[in-house]
Amino acid sequence: MAKKKKRRHFTPEYKAEVVRLVRTGGKTAGQAARDLDLTETSVRAWVRQAEIDDGKGPAGALTTSEREELAALKREVKTLRMERDILKKATAFFAKETT
Repeated sequence: MAKKKKRRHFTPEYKAEVVRLVRTGGKTAGQAARDLDLTETSVRAWVRQAEIDDGKGPAGALTTSEREELAALKREVKTLRMERDILKKATAFFAKETT
């Protein structure tokens, strides 16, 4: 059975440096990925997201800050729905108790 690699997290500064290396270093995403022991998919995604953040991406693509805001709003909606469901159950419980 093959071992799963532990998911690694990279700082925005590191990602920006890798993107700079690909853009100005004359290396392809694949070469940079092999040199830095990264997956080519990750490097390509970082380069694509950097292009979107620079305003060069496809129409409707979300910038990094918009993605962060969307994630925060989704978390808030999840919390609010959970609180609403708890209040519904409490209302039903206390309505049953008073009759």
